[in-house]
Amino acid sequence: MTAKTSEPAMTHRLAIILGLLIIVAFAVDYAFYDTKHLVFLAKKMLDLIEWLAFWR
Repeated sequence: MTAKTSEPAMTHRLAIILGLLIIVAFAVDYAFYDTKHLVFLAKKMLDLIEWLAFWR
């Protein structure tokens, strides 16, 4: 059983902060590494999605 709390798990403020952190991480990767890491992560994410779809 889960405990009921009055506060939501993800507030708007937290979502905005996490979104900005992700955007900053993408910008830094683009500025310093020319999207090498973004392409790698995108490929790995697609592999993960295919693997999860197998277990569906």
